[in-house]
Amino acid sequence: MAYVDGVLAAVPADGKEAYLDHAARAAELFRAHGALSVVECWGDDLPEGKRNSMHTAVLREPGETVVLSWITWPSKAVRDTGWEAVMADPRMTEEANPLPFDGSRMIFGGFDMIFEG
Repeated sequence: MAYVDGVLAAVPADGKEAYLDHAARAAELFRAHGALSVVECWGDDLPEGKRNSMHTAVLREPGETVVLSWITWPSKAVRDTGWEAVMADPRMTEEANPLPFDGSRMIFGGFDMIFEG
């Protein structure tokens, strides 16, 4: 089965266009280096939890929303090689494609896909 990278981030609500620009540039590089798909989702209906929530997970501040993203790869090996290539690509530097949000509050990880319905 495929391999998936998942990401949660807090993004300024008034920075949606800047985020989309950044995401489109990054998606082009991920696909060029083996990703099958890149999906970006803008938070719309995110309830506050009693103990935890997406808001608290990313330490969302007033004026921010939560973005959920994932990248699908054919395998973990392709993902590992792809990530290394993307991070080494000069088009992905902070100067060429700056993060339009606080990357220190971004949560991410890799997942083995075990079911797809």
